[in-house]
Amino acid sequence: MEEFLQNFVLILLSMMSVALVLAIILLVIIIIQIRRINVPPNAGFAETLLYTPLLVVLFLDVLDLALDFLSAPIAWVVLDRLGLKGLRGVATVESLIPFTQAIPVMTMSWIGVRLFGKDRFIEQKYYE
Repeated sequence: MEEFLQNFVLILLSMMSVALVLAIILLVIIIIQIRRINVPPNAGFAETLLYTPLLVVLFLDVLDLALDFLSAPIAWVVLDRLGLKGLRGVATVESLIPFTQAIPVMTMSWIGVRLFGKDRFIEQKYYE
């Protein structure tokens, strides 16, 4: 039992280390290629995802896999610098929920918005 636990922890730490290196590489690529994304100031989550490149959502999911809840402040700062304020809340909440790092929530959301169309996901204002 002790050997199993030791192997499990070793594999988990190795996977998290590889994910962290991949997240750093993606961040460097994002910084070089994408300085700032012009998103309308009142854009919600789905509309912001339409303007977001795939590399950014992959970075967020890999960072969450590598650091779990510690990725929340890093994701907040990166999204703020890129001008993606509509994604900050969802990325932060998803990062703070424990044991969800294996689920690529942001990537699935990005694919969902593109597959099902923006009209279904754009937040409707039902008040005046």
